[in-house]
Amino acid sequence: MTQNYDNLVAAVEAIRPDVEKAEKGNKAATSRVRKAMQEVKSIAQDIRKEMLELRDSGGTGG
Repeated sequence: MTQNYDNLVAAVEAIRPDVEKAEKGNKAATSRVRKAMQEVKSIAQDIRKEMLELRDSGGTGG
């Protein structure tokens, strides 16, 4: 797996407690979740770029 993919998984796992708190009505947790989702979006975009580069280079990433 790529480093960015591992970062994505870690970011999603780390935000789980705040998602659960947000679902129970904790407004501060909703803000933390929204901020974390922006980071997830950024990491996902980096993964998309990596995959395009891998595709264009012939796909031999090891």
